[in-house]
Amino acid sequence: MQEGESLETTAQGQRSLLVVNLRGMVNTRVPVRRALEQLHLVRRFNATIVPESKDYLGMLRLCKEHVAWTVANAELVEKLLKQRGEISDGRRVTEETLGVDGKPVSFKNIAQLVASGKIRLDGTQGFRQFFRLSSPRGGFHRSVRRQYPAGGILGPNPELGSLVDSMLPNK
Repeated sequence: MQEGESLETTAQGQRSLLVVNLRGMVNTRVPVRRALEQLHLVRRFNATIVPESKDYLGMLRLCKEHVAWTVANAELVEKLLKQRGEISDGRRVTEETLGVDGKPVSFKNIAQLVASGKIRLDGTQGFRQFFRLSSPRGGFHRSVRRQYPAGGILGPNPELGSLVDSMLPNK
């Protein structure tokens, strides 16, 4: 971030959701494609963090055949920021680039604020609005074509955190 800029604040008490595109965009309907583009999930295995609001939940329900989501926890957000966070020019995020007014801020503090929904990391601060993940080590243990209640991994998925953890490199 540049001097004078601060992280965008969201409404108090609003949680954040971790959303992962697991199917790609080939042969998708136009409304679903638009929703995925608005969520910045244009490629398979891209992830993003969005506030849990009525508007975003509507977009998630629209593209539930392509994405999985869960409530973001601070530890997972911290891992995502450290290992896969990028600035708009493609460089990795460091504690110095997270800083406000030239003062470095720790990944842990930012992750707690993002997970609780108090701030959003978005493009206005120079961050990429998505995280590029790799395919999960060990493969998928459930179907990628079905919703979570029907034995798949799509839609609202409480086990998504462990899947995203297996999509991050071992460090």
